[in-house]
Amino acid sequence: MGDILTLEAAVRARAALRTAGQRLVFTNGHFDLLHVGHLDYLEKARAQGDALYLGLNGDASTMRLKGTGRPLVPADERARLLAALQPVTAVIIFEDDTADGLIRALQPDVYIKGGDYAHKILPERPTVAAYGGEVVLIDYLPGHSTSALIARIKALP
Repeated sequence: MGDILTLEAAVRARAALRTAGQRLVFTNGHFDLLHVGHLDYLEKARAQGDALYLGLNGDASTMRLKGTGRPLVPADERARLLAALQPVTAVIIFEDDTADGLIRALQPDVYIKGGDYAHKILPERPTVAAYGGEVVLIDYLPGHSTSALIARIKALP
């Protein structure tokens, strides 16, 4: 089971990984209404290194970025669920609109985002490039998205 860490604790744990010669993978997102598509994504992300740190958008950040009514699940509950998943080494809740500050502090070897960013601007890319990290885009499991799941729930009689 993974840990839920403050940024300061994550930076200390990151230093220990670096000393041990281990490769840190980092991803971030909202992970609201956890589903098998999330698990598939996290398994693929973890396969890129020795440890997977997940930056979790907090409640205020999720509301700003996803709109009214979101998140459906509070950040502390989402963090607990995500930390319990086998691929996840640590979860760090953050309230910024991008993960740039986390990436700057942790300098992961690999930054993972979903394949939908192949045709979008990835705001964290310059930060990753500045310290020599690698950006990897992972395709989502087809037919599995939080938005689609919410639409299906809303369509129920």
